[in-house]
Amino acid sequence: MSEGSRPSPSPEIAPSNRRWDPGETAVLRYITRDGRPGMSWPFTVVEDRDDLLALYIPKGAVYKRFVRRPAAELKDRGHVVELQDTEWRRDVLRLMYPDQHHSVWVFWEHEDGERKHSAYYVNMEEPFRRTEIGFDTNDHTLDIVVQPDLSWHWKDEDELAERVKLGVFPADFAASVRAEGERVVEQIERGGSPFSDGWGDWSPDPSWDAPSLPPEWATEPVRLWPRRVWAYGEIARD
Repeated sequence: MSEGSRPSPSPEIAPSNRRWDPGETAVLRYITRDGRPGMSWPFTVVEDRDDLLALYIPKGAVYKRFVRRPAAELKDRGHVVELQDTEWRRDVLRLMYPDQHHSVWVFWEHEDGERKHSAYYVNMEEPFRRTEIGFDTNDHTLDIVVQPDLSWHWKDEDELAERVKLGVFPADFAASVRAEGERVVEQIERGGSPFSDGWGDWSPDPSWDAPSLPPEWATEPVRLWPRRVWAYGEIARD
């Protein structure tokens, strides 16, 4: 699906009240700044609690990823960004928190036939909204990579600064993204939750099949972030 052929933004509607049982497949979508479904993943629900949403995606699951097609492949269409089926690269447990502006990802790698906890990854993002097929959010560029021993470093600081320079993000919004990251750094440095909760030892239920995206990933009405105009500017207006 090309960016030009994606469905128009949905009228603003309230989030769904749907709750999810462990083992069900839910769709996580990044909603673009202009309010359309973008990158999308099928996740298996691990927990859906009032204080925590835990979602799992295994290595090899197919998700939708933006790619830029070469002009030679598109003939007269030029370089167009498209959503393409892509295999996910590692086992990931994604820990999301209601009304919070970040999620914590737990990474595992497979080495010599063994599954090993390799890192945590803190992703700055919109607070998630529930839909009838899963959850909507969007990425806010800045990340933190955290080793199992809780040493850490920033990721994509330069990219966030470049987005401010180009006018993609307002400076005050970028500052709020950085402040969110600094709050998480405080949790990391004191060994707080979720970094002390033993998630690195978690394993998926062996009876779970790899999740797959239902066709509704592209048609389910989006649930828009109420602060999108402040964060993204004119492109986010209806």
